[in-house]
Amino acid sequence: MAEQVQQNGHPTPFLEIDRATWAELASSARQPLSTAQLIELQGLGDVLNPDEVAEVYLPLSRLINLYAVGAKKLHAATSSFLRQSSQSTPFVIGIAGSVAVGKSTIARVLRELLSRWEETPRVELVTTDGFLWPNAELDRRGLMERKGFPESYDRRSLLRFVTAVKSGAARVRAPMYSHLSYDIVPGEQVEVSKPDILIVEGLNVLQPAPAGHTLALSDLFDFTIYVDARTSDIARWYEERFLTLQRSAFQNPQSFFHRYANLSEAEAIERARGIWKTINEPNLIQNILPTRSRATLVLRKETQHSVSSVLLRKI
Repeated sequence: MAEQVQQNGHPTPFLEIDRATWAELASSARQPLSTAQLIELQGLGDVLNPDEVAEVYLPLSRLINLYAVGAKKLHAATSSFLRQSSQSTPFVIGIAGSVAVGKSTIARVLRELLSRWEETPRVELVTTDGFLWPNAELDRRGLMERKGFPESYDRRSLLRFVTAVKSGAARVRAPMYSHLSYDIVPGEQVEVSKPDILIVEGLNVLQPAPAGHTLALSDLFDFTIYVDARTSDIARWYEERFLTLQRSAFQNPQSFFHRYANLSEAEAIERARGIWKTINEPNLIQNILPTRSRATLVLRKETQHSVSSVLLRKI
């Protein structure tokens, strides 16, 4: 059932919808993704079974589709009122949340589902990793141990990129990031060409404008999602993901984290906990979690990555 959310005994702008009620919103829609596609889209440690997609992400894709179609209709009505002729611009979605909470998987699933609605066939996905300063620049600024914090991003370039997409530019390019080298790939770019919907996924995409600045990235979004979970659960997911990577990707000599490849399990756990406590948890508490209330919609995850309820900002 849907309930009015209370915070410290006071009403908030959110409506909380439990899993069962939310699932019914798209009960007549057909599951469009095969088991093989789900496996391909699933990130390390995430739960992405047919039920989760049908009961959580299919209704979410339909809701976003309604918002996107509504934005096009509003644009047409406004253009008519102003007696101007102009094409509508891409509908931009921001997805925020902690490291290891499952943002990337959710972004990929939504890209696939949204592209299957007739009104929004062209959906592009960009992560803010490409706008991190290169490692050499982070070293120069003394920020390597704060990678992922707001100051580790080239915020001006990220703003320019999304502004250009939102303005309807024919082609806009973003830097490419490699998780293998843990760095920007020199000379490689991702191109976005006037999609119906652009999804921007990243840790800090809901941050307000820094002091002295008038525009925040979040000001350019039409719909925003915050992926929420208990901090203790996210810490465990991060640790489990680190151990999985240590046995797989870190074994590659080209990996930035190859130095962890031969750690014992106990040593790897200790190292993962150290990274979490010194970098990822402080970033979550200081920068990411405070932006939750700025989202249009909050997905609340339980212990096994399964979404238990949805908080939707009232219109």
